[in-house]
Amino acid sequence: MGMPSDAEITFADHAGRFYAHRYAFAPMVGRLIGYLSVCDPPEQSIGELAEALLASRSAITGAIATLETLHVVIRSRSAGERMDRVRLDMSTPASLGMDISEYEELGQLAREGLRVLHDAPPERRAMLTELSVFADFLVDQVRRMEKEWHDHRADRVAAGELPPLPSQGRDQ
Repeated sequence: MGMPSDAEITFADHAGRFYAHRYAFAPMVGRLIGYLSVCDPPEQSIGELAEALLASRSAITGAIATLETLHVVIRSRSAGERMDRVRLDMSTPASLGMDISEYEELGQLAREGLRVLHDAPPERRAMLTELSVFADFLVDQVRRMEKEWHDHRADRVAAGELPPLPSQGRDQ
């Protein structure tokens, strides 16, 4: 493994700006997503990431912690190694933006607000009623979309456009 190419670092910087603008992530979080998308090998140690991205180990560790919370990275350690390696994992519902728990919690919160306003007139309850119904709608739509994505992905794997997920290699 050598130093990253200028194109890889430029891509990481573009990803950092995208995720900072779109999701208000710290720029290092987006840079890490970008770099882990293009680096070789795809598993990197904290030290390697710090060196490649010209960042402190603490900045890398903080960005990794954020991405672990979002279920977008996996830490692993090979036998005999004393350091963790980090890689992107885009196989979970959370990493694909299809984690319904956010919408389930939003619906529960709206229904809690409606209980607070149980004696209020309908116009005062309207916003929370709509939010509750919308959250339930999103749960149903995301479940449908996730199934359609898995079917579409399986078709793309069969066509040779996508590799099977690691767990699919054994099962299919």
